[in-house]
Formats: sequence, C-alpha cells, structure tokens
Amino acid sequence: MQATNARQPNRCSRGVLAFVVPGWLALGLPATSAAAPTIENPHGELSVACSDCHSTDGWKPLRSPLLFDHSAMGFEPDLGHRTVDCMSCHRELKFSNVGTACADCHIDPHQGELGFACDDCHEASSWDPRTDFELFHDATLFPLTGAHEFVDCAACHTENPPFEFQLTPTDCFLCHVDDYTSAELDHLALGFPTTCELCHGTDAFSPATLEGGDFDHDSFFPLRGAHQVLGCGACHTGGFGGTPTDCFACHADDYNSTTDPNHVALGFPTMCESCHSTTMWEGAVEVDHDSFFPLNGVHAVLDCQECHADGFDGTPTDCFACHAADYNGTTDPNHAAAGFGTQCEDCHTESSWEGAAVDHDAFFPLTGAHAPLDCSECHADGFDGTPTDCFACHAADYNGTDDPDHQASGFGTMCEECHGTSTWEGAVVDHAAFFPLTGAHVPLDCSACHAEGFDGTPTDCASCHLDDYNATTDPDHQQAGFPTMCEDCHSTSGWEGAVLDHSFFQLTGAHAPLDCDACHSEGFDNTPTECVGCHLDDYNGTNDPDHQAAGFPTTCEDCHNTSDWDDAEFDHDGMFFPIYSGNHAGEWDDCTDCHVDPGDFGVFECIFCHEHNQQDTDEDHDEVDGYVYESTACLSCHPDGEED
Repeated sequence: MQATNARQPNRCSRGVLAFVVPGWLALGLPATSAAAPTIENPHGELSVACSDCHSTDGWKPLRSPLLFDHSAMGFEPDLGHRTVDCMSCHRELKFSNVGTACADCHIDPHQGELGFACDDCHEASSWDPRTDFELFHDATLFPLTGAHEFVDCAACHTENPPFEFQLTPTDCFLCHVDDYTSAELDHLALGFPTTCELCHGTDAFSPATLEGGDFDHDSFFPLRGAHQVLGCGACHTGGFGGTPTDCFACHADDYNSTTDPNHVALGFPTMCESCHSTTMWEGAVEVDHDSFFPLNGVHAVLDCQECHADGFDGTPTDCFACHAADYNGTTDPNHAAAGFGTQCEDCHTESSWEGAAVDHDAFFPLTGAHAPLDCSECHADGFDGTPTDCFACHAADYNGTDDPDHQASGFGTMCEECHGTSTWEGAVVDHAAFFPLTGAHVPLDCSACHAEGFDGTPTDCASCHLDDYNATTDPDHQQAGFPTMCEDCHSTSGWEGAVLDHSFFQLTGAHAPLDCDACHSEGFDNTPTECVGCHLDDYNGTNDPDHQAAGFPTTCEDCHNTSDWDDAEFDHDGMFFPIYSGNHAGEWDDCTDCHVDPGDFGVFECIFCHEHNQQDTDEDHDEVDGYVYESTACLSCHPDGEED
C-alpha cells in the first residue's frame, strides 16, 4: 500500500474531537498502521463545530470574529458581557459548568432580600447605574415619588452592612426628624404630630401644603374665608391638643367688644355663626330668622331691638304677645268686647294691623245674604261659641213661616235641606233624595202627604193608597188577595189603568184574554206556574190516549201548547225513537205494538217483532261485545232503528 502524506479533513462530533493523521507523523508508526485515535472534547458536551472558534492556522489565538452563536446556548450576551474575555466567565474549559443567572457569577450584596432578578435594578453595561428600579421600588412598601426619585440609594439605605434594605424604615419621621425639629414653625413645641405626610408632600419638606398631603382639615374644621390664609400657630397657639372648634372660643373678644348692637347687654347667643361668616367679623349677615320666625311685611325692616328689647332669651313668637295693645285698642269692631280670639294671624297680615280680612271659609263660608253682613250681626255676643247651624240663627223664621206651617207640620230644623243662603223665601227641597216626586205626586201640596208633619211619613204606596186598594172591585184586590205592592201594577200617573208586568209567567195563547181571577181565584199567593197545576183535570180526562193509564208525564208543555189542549203535538221521533220515519214507518198500527204495558209507556219491547227465537238472535250477535237478549240492549245499539 502506498503511503500518502496528504492530511485528512477534521471531523468533529458532539463530545468527541477526532483527528485522522498519517501514522508516521503522529506516532512514528508505519503508514499501514490501524485507524487514527479518538480525542475527548476539552469543552465538554458542546454541539458546536470547532471551526466556529478556531482556525487551521493555529489553535490559538481564536479566530475573529467568532462564528459561535452564544444565544443558542440560552444566554444572550448584552453590551457588558460581549466585551469581557471568555475566561472571565468560563474559568474552566468545560463550558457547561457555567450558569446563566446573574448570581452564578455575581455575589449578592443584598443577601437575597430583593430576590435574584438582578436586572430589575442593574444593567449589564455597568453594575452601578440603575435602570428601571423605580418600578421595582413601587412594588415595595415605599413607592418613590417626588424628591425621593432622585436620591441615591445609600441616602436612605444607610444600615451596616451596606446595601442591607430590610431594616430601612418606611415612615417619614425616622428620616426627617431633623426637619421636624428645625422647622420654622416649632413642631415640637406646638405638639405637632409626627405623621409628616398629613401636611407635607414628597416634593419638599418646606413649605408644607395641606393640599399636598393627606391632612383633611375639613374633617373636623373646614378652613374658609379668612381662616384659609392664617398660619397654623394663629389658632393652635397652645398646640394641637384640645384646640376648640366653636367660634366663640376664639372670638369672645369680638363678641364682648361689639356695641352695635351690644351683644352682651342684649343677651345675644354665642353661636357666632348664626349671623357672622368666616370672611370677617364686621358686616354680620342677618340670622336665618325663617328657621324660627319668618320676617315678612313690616317685620322685615325692623331693628333687632324692636322685638328683642329685653334680649333674645324668651322672646315670644305669637302675635298677641307683641300686639296686645293693638288688639285692645281696636274698636271697629271692639275686639275685647266682642270676645275676638287672640290668634291675630287669623284676620291680620304682617303688612299692617289695619285692613284685616278673616278667612271665614275655613269654618263657615259666607255666601248669599251672609256675605254683606257685619260681623256683629252674627257675633253680637262675641266669637266664642257662635253656632254654625242654620236653625240657631233662623229659629224665628222657622216658627213664623205659615205657608206651610213648619212648626205645626213638624218640619225638620235642617233649614239647609230646603232653603238657600240667598233668602228664606222660595225654599226648594230636594225630594228626590228620599222620595222622588213623579206623575200625580208632582203638583200636590206638601200637606197632602205630610198632613201630620214630616216625621215618620211613609214612603211605601199602600200607606197612602190603602183606600184605593180596598175599594177596587175589578178585580177585587182584597178578595183576590192581591199583594199591597201597588207599584207592581200601578204607576204614579193614576190609580186606574194598572198594567201588570206578568214577566214571571208569560201570558200567551188562551191565557192572554183570561181575567186574573180565572187563575188567581184563591188569591195571588202560591199560584202555581206549572201547567198541571191548572190542567190536572184535562190530563185525567183525556182518553185518547189515556194519559193517566199510559203513565204520561205531567209536563204538559212537552206536547200541548197554550192555544188549545186538544191541539197536542207529540214528537216521538225527535224525543224518543223514530217510528214515523226510517225502518219503522208504517210497520205498526197502535202504540201497544211496542208499549206492551198500556199502564206504563216507559216499558217497550223490540224482540216481539224482530225475533222470537233467542237461539237465532244469539247466533246473529255472537261477535257483539256486551250483547244481551233484551229490548233495552237493542235500543242501546240501535237508537235510530237502523240495522247497522
């Protein structure tokens, strides 16, 4: 075999670095030696071609640029990592021993307090510069706002060892105690609370702005008007503990020194806010007088002392307390003599004492002749106990009226039932309310019915028309036992010409021309309305057919009409069984052909005509369910007489 000095191509595989070289070059062996040796990859399990990092010019230095794609290994080198030497991270040749987390290479100075995501605060280009750590800080108990955003971490995190964050406080006072004690307004002396955030914002400790913090002064004392521009020490001179919120506690000097009007002398209440605003003490606004006594009319222009001459305590709100002199001095009409009530507002307004106008409708409307009367016409003895019923004032009119004589007739004293307020004469009673006047009743004088007065006057007809009832002979009402409900037949136009509404028993045919006593010979009570009650003799006397012997029903109207007893029509086909039509027409001669019991037409026979042999009939019906050899069974299956 001829030896060759040509070098074979490199062949690299996962985990193994293999070179095939001439035996005499590698080991000084003959060219006919066995296959080339296999060499282990010094980088461990690395699925990368050697040529991505090395060149054929020499194993070192590495080729530039590297063809090796580091991102395929699960770690994307950024700006900071791309400029470091490979051996800075890969301190061993076996690259698989290097982790991808920051903490694998970088010692954590925070001792795990902030987690292991270093890139939340640090960036790879440099360890020191912060990136978006503010966002990380927002997730903690202390978000960075205002001036805190620009402070170095070490300014707040001063604990030993460095970068120990666990012990860093989150309340403002522990960092700002010097600001608290050195403030222009001595917080310590005034007893200010150490919850700085109530008044201060995070932009700067000075100046404090209530609006910038969480302090809500409105929750216990709203700052309005002149209070808004005051420094805290103006009101909180003794600190914040026990600072009063009532106006008088701060404005007692203003109250005591005000002489127009003199608050102390007049006994003004110390509720300053009733009249004064927060803008200034001077120029007090009138109290909301409407809440206890509205100032209307002439009251609106009065000075306070006009009513409050003796102070404010116990000032009355009723009119008479101030206007007793007006009440006693008024003579037209004389209020005191007439016993007028002291409720002045019933007649007088706040515009003027004069020109009083009472609302009389509230207790007695003044209409008709009452309207122009002077008060004394009705209130001659004063106002107390003045009656409101008509008779109390009009008893003389009642007793003096002779047409009709109210007293003799026993007329009721409810004058308003007949008389109006315009005049006593020309009375009109609404008779329809208890007894409508119609027909012949209309032109009658009252005395025609009310001869003995009005009390107990009956409203039923018979009470007045009993003589008419007893004297009527055609028909004789009394003998016939007619009821005394006259209105059933008679109208109010006249006693004669009575018309009875016989709708409870229609009078038709031969009934129409009959006299009442033809049916009501024994009176009207219990007169029967069924036919047999009057026609039993006809029923018993009819022999063709013999109704009684044949057991005909007593419901006469089934066959007979009201025109004539003899003109009976019996619809055997429609009511019972077709014998005048169908298969039975002309097949019989007498009722007894089928009704074998002449004393009872309810009994009938079929098999006497149709079959006389039960055996043959049974054979004909051997397939009929429920078949029975009897006539009633025949009718149930053949109700119209047809075979099928």
